[in-house]
Amino acid sequence: MRTSFFSLLGFFIFLGFSCGWNNATEKEVTRDSSITITTSYNPLFLDSASMQLFIDGKDWVKPFSKQILDFYTDRNFEFAWFDSTGLSEQAHHFFNLQNDYITRLSDSSLFNQQFQDLYTAYANKTARQIVANREVVNTELLFTAQFFVYAEKMYKGANIQLADLGWYIPRKKVNLHALLDSVIENKATELANYAPVSLQYPRMEKWLFRLAEMQKSELADSLPRLKKSLKSGDTSSLILRIKNRLRFLQGDDLTSNNLFDTSLVLAVKKFQERHGIDKDGIIGNKVIEDLNIPIRKRMEQLLINMERARWMPSMQDSTYVLVNIPEFRLRVFEEGKNILQMNVIVGSEANNTVIFNGNLQFVVFSPYWNVPESIVRKELLPAISRNKNYIASHNMEVTGYVKGLPQIRQKPGANNALGRVKFLFPNNFNIYLHDTPNRNLFAQTNRGLSHGCIRIAEPKKFAEFLLRDQPSFTSTAIDSLMLLEKEKWVTLKKKIPVFLVYFTSWVDASGELHFRRDIYKHDQKMATKLF
Repeated sequence: MRTSFFSLLGFFIFLGFSCGWNNATEKEVTRDSSITITTSYNPLFLDSASMQLFIDGKDWVKPFSKQILDFYTDRNFEFAWFDSTGLSEQAHHFFNLQNDYITRLSDSSLFNQQFQDLYTAYANKTARQIVANREVVNTELLFTAQFFVYAEKMYKGANIQLADLGWYIPRKKVNLHALLDSVIENKATELANYAPVSLQYPRMEKWLFRLAEMQKSELADSLPRLKKSLKSGDTSSLILRIKNRLRFLQGDDLTSNNLFDTSLVLAVKKFQERHGIDKDGIIGNKVIEDLNIPIRKRMEQLLINMERARWMPSMQDSTYVLVNIPEFRLRVFEEGKNILQMNVIVGSEANNTVIFNGNLQFVVFSPYWNVPESIVRKELLPAISRNKNYIASHNMEVTGYVKGLPQIRQKPGANNALGRVKFLFPNNFNIYLHDTPNRNLFAQTNRGLSHGCIRIAEPKKFAEFLLRDQPSFTSTAIDSLMLLEKEKWVTLKKKIPVFLVYFTSWVDASGELHFRRDIYKHDQKMATKLF
C-alpha cells in the first residue's frame, strides 16, 4: 500500500481529550502462579527463550521488549491471541480495527505484510492444526508487538518535546501493558472499548473522515478579494460562487442565484461563528480568506489539534477551568458539563500567554497591582520622565527600590489594571486571571491584547462559582469585597485545576467544526515537526 498524505494521519487520529485513563494507567506486573496448563482454559503457552528470540530478530520490536516481557510474565506466558478454538475473538477484532483504519485513510504507516499474511494463514485453522504448527508462537508474539506499535502511535502521540512547542502541560501517561490486558479481557471491538475516550474524539474523527471525502470533490477555484463588502440585498455574480462554496463546506440550503438573500445571511453568520469572525452576516475579506483555505490545509489543522488533544491529562467527570487561547474563551466544566463560559483577553503576539496548567487556590478581592519590572522599565519610567505626577494620577505608590529601580504598585480602585478581583493559581510564569477596568475590549474579535495574563469578562460570576461552597460569600458580600481600600485574600476550600491551552480547531457539543487563527504561530511549528 502506497504511503500518501493520509499516512500522516496515522500519527494523530486517536485522541484523549478529557480521557479517563484511570483504569488503564497503573498496573503492577506480577506473575500469577495459579495459571498453569492444567488450570488454564487456554492450552497454549510459550517460553521466555522463544520470546527473546523473536524480539532479538526484529529491530522494530525491540523498543517494546519490556512491555512484551511484562505482559507475558503477568499472564504466566499464556497465549493471548489464541485459545482452544484457534485465533481468539479479540484477535479478529484487533485485526479488523487496524485494517479498517488503514483502508479508510489509505494509510500505509501501520501496514505490516507479515502480520497480514500470518493472520490470513491462521484465521480459519482449528486448534489441533495450530498446536501442531511451530510458527504459531511467532504469530502470537507478532500480534502483541503489532498491538504495541498501533497503541504507541494512536494513544501516546508523536515523539516530540512539548516544551519546544511552547506547551508546558505534562503529557498524558499511557500504560500500554495495562491497555492490552484490558483489550484481551474485554474482547474490545471499538476504540471506546480499547480505552476510555471523551465525547470529543468521535466528533473529531467524524469530521476528519468527512473532510477526506470532501477533498475528493473540492473545486480548485479561488474567490477574489473584495473592494467592497457584500451585504443583504446586494447582487453579484460572485455571490453565486460564494453560495456554492458555503453549500459545499456547510451543507447550507441556498438558492442558486446572484442575490444576497436571507438564507445567505444565516449561512454567513454560521460560517463566521465557526471561524471566529464578527457575526454580522456581511461578507468581507476575512470571510473570503477563510472560504479560500483548501480542505487539505484544514485537515492538517485538525490533525495538529488532535495531536495536542492526545497530550491532555485526564479531566473527565471532574471540575476544571479551561482557557482556549486562540478562541479567547474561558469555560468551566463540572462533571463533564460546560456550566459557565465567558470571553477573555489573552497575551498579545509579542507577549504570548504560556500554555500550562495549575491549581486555582486564591481569590484576591480589591487587589494591588505590583507592576512587573519589565513594565516599570519599558513603560512607567518613560511616562514618569514626561509627567512627574504620573504615579499619583494613576493611583500608584512606590514601595521601595531594588538596585535603583523603583518598586511600584497600583492601589485598589476603579482604575486598577487588575480590576476589582484576581484569581491566583501559583506558577513560575507569573500568570493569573483577573478583572479589568477596560470592559469595552471584550467586544473586539481579536483579543490578544495583554502582557500575558488573562482578563476575564465576568469576574463576579467566576468568583461566585469558585466560592459557591462557602456560604458566607453571598452575591452582596462579594460586591462589598470588590470595593475595599485594601486587598482581601480568600483561600478556596478545594483547589480547582486550570488549563491554559492552545486549540485552533475543535468540534463543539452540537457537532460543528470550528477553526481559529494561529495567533502565536504554534501551528506552524507543529506542522514543521509533524508533516
